[in-house]
Amino acid sequence: MNPTPSRERICLLTGGGYPYRRDALGGWCRTLVDGLHRYRFELLTVTDRELPSAPAYPLPPNVGSARAVALGREPARAERRRAQLPEGAADAVAHLCHGLLDETATDVFAEGLRGIAELAVNRPSPLTRLPLADKLLDAWRWGVQPVPDELPKLSVRDARSAAMLLRHALRALAVPVPEVDLVHCVGGTTPLLAALSGRWRSGTPLLLTEARTPVTRRRPSEERLSPAVRLVLRRFRSAVARTGYAEAELIAPLSTYHHGWALDHGAAPSRLIQVPAGVDPKEYPGAAELEDPPTVVWAGSGGPDSGLTLVLDAFTEISAALPGTVLHLVGVTAAHEEYCADRIEGTGLSGTIRMHPLPADPRERFTVGQVVAHVPGPSDPPSRLVEAMMSGRPVVAVDVGPTGETLGSTGVVVPADDPSELAIAIVGLLRATPRRRALGEAARRRALSHFTADRVVRVYSALYTDLAAPPLAPAFELALAVPAPRTPMPATLRWLTRED
Repeated sequence: MNPTPSRERICLLTGGGYPYRRDALGGWCRTLVDGLHRYRFELLTVTDRELPSAPAYPLPPNVGSARAVALGREPARAERRRAQLPEGAADAVAHLCHGLLDETATDVFAEGLRGIAELAVNRPSPLTRLPLADKLLDAWRWGVQPVPDELPKLSVRDARSAAMLLRHALRALAVPVPEVDLVHCVGGTTPLLAALSGRWRSGTPLLLTEARTPVTRRRPSEERLSPAVRLVLRRFRSAVARTGYAEAELIAPLSTYHHGWALDHGAAPSRLIQVPAGVDPKEYPGAAELEDPPTVVWAGSGGPDSGLTLVLDAFTEISAALPGTVLHLVGVTAAHEEYCADRIEGTGLSGTIRMHPLPADPRERFTVGQVVAHVPGPSDPPSRLVEAMMSGRPVVAVDVGPTGETLGSTGVVVPADDPSELAIAIVGLLRATPRRRALGEAARRRALSHFTADRVVRVYSALYTDLAAPPLAPAFELALAVPAPRTPMPATLRWLTRED
């Protein structure tokens, strides 16, 4: 019997994922919403992609609404000229640009971002005339702090390109957030911008789940940008993250890696509570592996930034060492099928590579292979790795983000961006059947001990109770000769205590 629904309403704010996309983070959000059925969820996703037509996941009864907002395109130049520049906009932009380029000036960046958020309330048109290019050039002349070894030159053209990209990102500040008791923002710069704007407007408590895997490698979509523009974008994302850590009542990193990254970016230790990723063991019961032929499975979207290139490069060497080996690419999205097919054709091994859409039944996701190659995208959470472990398959994973701490000693970790090392490790497991099966069994035991969905649901239920529950009624103390005994503060409330 379900418990009585609570009065608390939660806005689950994501960046184009749940409930509209079946990706690793979408599965994590679904587990949370389905498990916390005593709370009422208002789902909001902010995306710069095409608006989805319908949710990809069935919505449970405790979902009150599901809304997707697409960030609009840059208006025409004539429309930008007609838009009036509000009073104080120039100062806000100057603070934002100075704080963006100086990593020691987080407060200055936050002041500028908050000023722009106030301008963008329910009307993004004032953002079209923000003097971002001019203020970026002014801030650049004062120098980027800390100064890189070789500071790239910011030309007028670069400043205009960066201004266009920043202006597009800042449109998330105009997205209205529902009136709720708690905003739960799940990773990413775009949803965090919307969450910060909503917090500054209404004062609603903010819970931030840090699910990204920050890596240094360049995003394929930014390959054509100049070094100066890429530096501006990196500093902008970092500054938004620092502002989010300063504003959130609580930050819940998915791993020790994410925990350390948050600390390095200014998060207060008293606001951090680590909640590892978890999956439902019933959805990944495991199955006996197929005997022939030798098979490798990789799960990902199949896009340019999904790790596909490294997997295909490694598979070329695997096929040379073990002819007849089959590679299954599981979870390729419709938007990336053509790109993935072109990359497969380029290997000359299309006869041994199978491309699959994400199966509706997760039990089929990893059991098609004897070895799992875990090569995530730069922002993928460790959920897919946990799914592979729960399926009882041995994993060879590249050393990115929390991979090593998640696998422990139950898998093989190889250096990132080295297809030869990945191929050697996979071939070694395909040839060593007893070791391969022993690692698969050990991985499932580790997942059952540390990464189950019920743990995630229990912890987040406590966090929601602390942050979203209405305040207690005022208490009155009697003046007694002997002081009344005091009960210790609950542990969940101690997480929220700010440092002096």
